Amino acid sequence: MGSLPRILPITVIDSQTPVPAEAGHHHDADDGPRSLGQPAPCSLYVQDTPISEADIAREMQYHRAMRPEQSRADAARALVVRELLRLEAERLGLADASGVGQETSEEARIQQLIEQTLEDRVPSEDDCRRYFAQNPERFRSPDRIRVRHILLAAPADDIAGRLKARTQAEQLIAELLDQPHLFVDLAARHSQCPSSSEGGELGWLQRGQTTPEFDRQVFRLRQGLAGFPVESRWGYHVVSVDALEAGEALTFEQVQPQISDYLELQVRQRDVQQFLLELRERYPVRGLEDIEAQAE
Repeated sequence: MGSLPRILPITVIDSQTPVPAEAGHHHDADDGPRSLGQPAPCSLYVQDTPISEADIAREMQYHRAMRPEQSRADAARALVVRELLRLEAERLGLADASGVGQETSEEARIQQLIEQTLEDRVPSEDDCRRYFAQNPERFRSPDRIRVRHILLAAPADDIAGRLKARTQAEQLIAELLDQPHLFVDLAARHSQCPSSSEGGELGWLQRGQTTPEFDRQVFRLRQGLAGFPVESRWGYHVVSVDALEAGEALTFEQVQPQISDYLELQVRQRDVQQFLLELRERYPVRGLEDIEAQAE
């Protein structure tokens, strides 16, 4: 039951968020709650269709969240969407379609409903040009920097080791301020990065290519030797920015396809949300607000 909402052009699943241990103890995909033969409790309905706690528990594995209450709310919301679409497909008399790959026939029928109901609206060139003119900062080639470093490694949980690494990094910076030509030699002798064999050379970097905390700091540096150690999860770095290259503005022709795809997706998401609101008017939903309130 968990796969269906993922075919919709709306965000109902966040698979990147870590799942807590508590959520994992609710129910596995094939196991319902142990209710000693009694029906699973139910407080959620779409029209006259009940969605039991057992249904929600099985669906939770596809909706990972830091808190089990949030996972439960996300699962309930996804099941409501699924049932709304199923009821509408049934009302319109859409026959089960053949699924593609792992897609079930019911999922294929609901996808058919979406495609039949929502009109594809491709943005005009004027729409794209307007968005391009209103968001010039989004359409530039990436900034680049050329970096060398000396890594004094220390585990994040080794307080004494971190202090020692920082002190050594400060000493190396002081030495390099007087004798900058020694960087290659000091990198070979002290750096605990594979780049030590190349004088600490990391080459040209763009944002997002290194560890996030290192990335954030080095892209704020001016050209030359950094006057302080740069800290990361790996330890402390003596950093030299050897060159800076600002990104250049891209032309409309270079980015028009990406803008068109983005605007088309935005319109489709709005249309889907409006369609679901209309379905909730046709098929009343009871109990979802209470479940969502418990997740707040």
